[in-house]
Formats: sequence, C-alpha cells, structure tokens
Amino acid sequence: MEKTEFSCTKGAEAVLNVPPNSSIPILYHPLFGPHDNLLLLELDEKLLPDVINERVSLRGEPNEDAVLCTKSKTYAVKFVGTSNSVFLVPPSEQFVVDENPPVAAVIKVAPGIMELVEVSPKIDKLKTLLLENPYRYDEDDEMRDSNLYQWDDLVNKVQASDDELKSALRVLSAVEINGYWRIVDDKYMGRVLKTLINNSILNDRSLNSLDENEVVESLVNDGISRVIARHCLEVYSSKTNGGVWELDKKRVCVHFAREILLAKGKMNMESFMEEWISKVPGGMVASLDMLEGEILVEKLGIQSWVYAFSVSSLPSDPAGRFSRLFQERAKWEWKDLHSYIRDLSVPGLTSDGLLLKYTRRTQPTADAEPVFTAR
Repeated sequence: MEKTEFSCTKGAEAVLNVPPNSSIPILYHPLFGPHDNLLLLELDEKLLPDVINERVSLRGEPNEDAVLCTKSKTYAVKFVGTSNSVFLVPPSEQFVVDENPPVAAVIKVAPGIMELVEVSPKIDKLKTLLLENPYRYDEDDEMRDSNLYQWDDLVNKVQASDDELKSALRVLSAVEINGYWRIVDDKYMGRVLKTLINNSILNDRSLNSLDENEVVESLVNDGISRVIARHCLEVYSSKTNGGVWELDKKRVCVHFAREILLAKGKMNMESFMEEWISKVPGGMVASLDMLEGEILVEKLGIQSWVYAFSVSSLPSDPAGRFSRLFQERAKWEWKDLHSYIRDLSVPGLTSDGLLLKYTRRTQPTADAEPVFTAR
C-alpha cells in the first residue's frame, strides 16, 4: 500500500486523520508494555452521554464481578477476546515521539475489549442485608447499632442502579429510620395495623377516608413512633384524589391471611377461610383470588388444604426462582405457576423465553391445562 505523508501531529491524532486507502508507519513506544490499568470499553451510543458526563459508576464488592450502573440500569462488564491485534496509540500531547513523517507509537497491544450487557439488578442481597436486623418495637441499643445500612452503604454493597435500588426498597416496604434503611418486623407491623384499624373504628372514622394527621397522631398517642405510624399508613393504604387515605382491601386481607398461616402452618381450607373472614375488618370481603402468589392449595382426598408460599420469599434471579419452585413441586399447572414468575424481568428475554429455558411443557391434548416440569 502506498504511503502518504500527512500534515498532522504525531500519536493518536495521526491515526485518526489517516485518509481511506492510506497507511501510516507504526513503532513501539518507549513505554510499551502490558499496562494492565488500560482497558478498552465498547459502548452503545446511547450510553456515551452518561459515560462522558461521569454519570456512571462501577459497583460490587471485592469478591464480586463488577457491574456498571447508570441512573436507571445495570450492566454486566464482560471481557471479549479478539483474534486480531488491537493497538493502543496514546495522544501526542501525552507521550511525545520525535519522528518525521508522523508515526503511530503503540504503547500496548490489547488482547480484547470489555463490553456491557444489560442485566437484572441483584436485589436478593438487599433483602438479605436488611433482614439482618429488622426494626422491632423493643430493640435494645446493641441491636440498634449493629448491621444497619445507610443509603451510601447499600449503593456500595448492592449491584443495582439508583432507580432500581429505590424501587426494590419500595417493594420490600423498607423505611428510613434515623438515616438507616430498615425492614419493619412483620409482627410489629401487624400490631400497628390492628391499632390503626381499632382506633379508626373507636373514633367512628371510615376506613375509606382516613385523615393522615388524625391517624398518625392517634398512633403516636399509643406509643408508636411518627415514622412507623406514617409508614404503616403508606404500606396498607392508598391516597385518593381527595387527599385522604383509603385502606387497601387486598393488602390488608393478604396481611391477615399471612398472619394466620404463618402461625398455624398448613390448614384445612374451610377452617382457614372461616378464620380469615373473621379477622378482616368489616366491609372488606376476603377472596382467594387475593392470595395468588401467596398460598398453595393441595388436594388430599376430597379435602383441600392451604399453606403459605409467598413469591416475596423466593429468589429474584430466574435460575434460583425456578430451582426453588421445582423443589416445592415437581409439576406445575399454569394457573398456579404464572403467579410465581410474572414478576421476573430479564433484559432481552420474554416470559416465553424464560419458560423455554428453564421448563419443559407438556400438554396431552389441545384442551388440557399445560403442565411444566424442570428442564
């Protein structure tokens, strides 16, 4: 190939200005070496603004593979080897090579590049951290000072973007108490909820039209902290267009169903329904369809038995989720299975793709209910 001389500076600029069908001589830079601190990162164009403006961060602990996080997404960082030689040429103002005509001074031969692959955040670790020390009414000073995490601690420990982390905290019903993010103990939350309901009934307040200040002050007078009082209202209620709060029927009914089954274990369906209906507040109708993803029903002879099996207790990663599901049951009908996988989200993979990857589907006839087993 014919060589062409260029009126440009030496170094990387010389390479950038090479016209088509032209060439430029190369040589080893005086500082040529492995330079393990220099890595090539291939980026999608949509990520360039975040990287250039330093709106990304690498997250993970020393024993974990690092992930790169933007404000809203998480990316695995994977090394991809290349069969062709990739030369790294530094800018001329950084390393001066006195050569004429211009040359490309190679400081490193890169064996490959780092590429980014969007992945789901690793939320299970967040739940594990927060459950190390759930908030209890009677916690002592030693418990209060151990295994607690502020926002910055969670950012450093959990491989998730800021938006994904905030979303996960909402799903876990976590609350910030004295600067630390906590999950409130289930029994204590149940006690606060019952106090809220009883106070509302005693004061002739409609459970569909609760004034926030009245509810919070009433709970504070019963020895409950203002933060927990407001948190209980937010967890079990929804704010209406009129600015008042309405107890969410499904959330409240699910709470009492969980409470019954966690205390008694597997129950006869009739006995469970009788006790459940007796515990929910007046005006609320307990219905089994509220408990999709919360209970499993077994047929033993002519009787039906029910026990707690909550999707919230299962791993959030697909492999762990399906493994746990097939430990519980070797075969799943779709009417039961879909409640336990509909929350799974894997970038680039649909629900059908997840089923194809982790299950085998059998359907004896076109009218029969499909059955799924482990792949």
